[in-house]
Amino acid sequence: MATLFTRIIDGDIPGRFVWADAICVAFLTIEPRQLGHTMVVPRAEVDQWVDLPGDVAAHVFAVAQTIGVAQRSAFEAQRIGLLIEGYEVPHAHVHVWPSRSPADFDLRSVMRDIPDADADRAAATLREQLRRDGHSEFVPEH
Repeated sequence: MATLFTRIIDGDIPGRFVWADAICVAFLTIEPRQLGHTMVVPRAEVDQWVDLPGDVAAHVFAVAQTIGVAQRSAFEAQRIGLLIEGYEVPHAHVHVWPSRSPADFDLRSVMRDIPDADADRAAATLREQLRRDGHSEFVPEH
């Protein structure tokens, strides 16, 4: 059975994509630590990140870094958070989010019930920054 992330990647479940290439995608999470919180997910269903082929892992982390650079500018973040845990969805993924304080790293402090307009605006802001940073070919229209 396909994972939740594969279903999002395949378009069976809606997602706010900010990046798509042949190896991975990136989309906003529905329970962000801060607006703009993005998950970078390989297209291949691999349960744990340590089991990813080396070239795929390197690519996922390179995209996560690119997303983080864009988040720092787009959301005026002091730091960029990075987390890998994988307990909720058995599909390797990297969380990347703009941070303004150490409280943003508390695993219990996620935002719930984000208004669609706020999430849409955060995705549009991040996509626009990625385009300004020269990554247009990987940035979906919406």
